Amino acid sequence: MAYVIGEACLGSKDQSCIEVCPVDCIFEAERMLVIAPDECIDCGACVPECPVEAILPEEQLPPEGLPFIEINAAWSAGGKEAVEAALSTYLAGRG
Repeated sequence: MAYVIGEACLGSKDQSCIEVCPVDCIFEAERMLVIAPDECIDCGACVPECPVEAILPEEQLPPEGLPFIEINAAWSAGGKEAVEAALSTYLAGRG
């Protein structure tokens, strides 16, 4: 399990969570922050720091938040560009 940054972070990009992450697994993409799941140690230090409550454990995501597992994981696959592509695909699918 890893933590996931969800849709509430879109446009916010408050970096309080980055400052408390002990393993530096939170990264800034173009439109939001993301957590690299392969680097996250599941400590939860970031959760109370998020002012928009965008960070949840993967297994607690509501159904509408599930696409953000892939969006966050895209960082490890290709950085900002991969996150932006995954996010654009998600947003286009919402109509």
